[in-house]
Amino acid sequence: MSHEAYDPNSQPHPAVAVDVILFTIEDGALRVLLIRRDLAPFRKRWALPGGFVRIDEDVDAAARRELHEEAGVEVRWLEQLYTFGDVGRDPARRVVSVAYFALIDASELQPRAGGDARGVRWCDIDNLPKLAFDHERIIRYAHERLRYKTEYAPVAFQLLPDELTLSELQSVYETILGRALDKRNFRRKVLGLQVLEATGEERSEGRGRPAALYRFRRDRFGDLGGGVVLSF
Repeated sequence: MSHEAYDPNSQPHPAVAVDVILFTIEDGALRVLLIRRDLAPFRKRWALPGGFVRIDEDVDAAARRELHEEAGVEVRWLEQLYTFGDVGRDPARRVVSVAYFALIDASELQPRAGGDARGVRWCDIDNLPKLAFDHERIIRYAHERLRYKTEYAPVAFQLLPDELTLSELQSVYETILGRALDKRNFRRKVLGLQVLEATGEERSEGRGRPAALYRFRRDRFGDLGGGVVLSF
């Protein structure tokens, strides 16, 4: 047995990267933000916003920085999703990526390409182009986590404006879950949880009578970590 001191600097190390899955709902479809790469490998192919973590920054800060630099987007809520570390996931070098996901109302921002991205767009998750690296797998994993998370945390509210109708909220849940929900049962459960408060205002939603407007009560949850079951 060797008694020589272990020198970590003598061992090869993987690079650490971050990737961000940003979801929104537009025209009744769940969409994800993609950037078009301007660097090898996979130059000109669509990918998730992301990049390498700097030696002097936290991974959370790196995720926010890359999202801002490559897509011109800033978000209030960002959650760590999973660490992807398959040996062959990057053909150029050994890379371990920490993935994050977030949700945002599409009307709140206008993404713009920057940094080493040559384009940016929202893409329907059911009609993804051929993506770089293992990013399709990452998106599918994030979608499953989002579906699960809607059962116990109010993440769906991040996809809506501050004032919303019950029909708008139900539509968001149906889009995320991929199935229709009973209107009467949905409204009974949501209102029974007291997560909404009436604004006293109304909004017209077609030919019928105007719909009441509500706002989300953040004090019922404290933060987006959940604590109240929203299973439908």
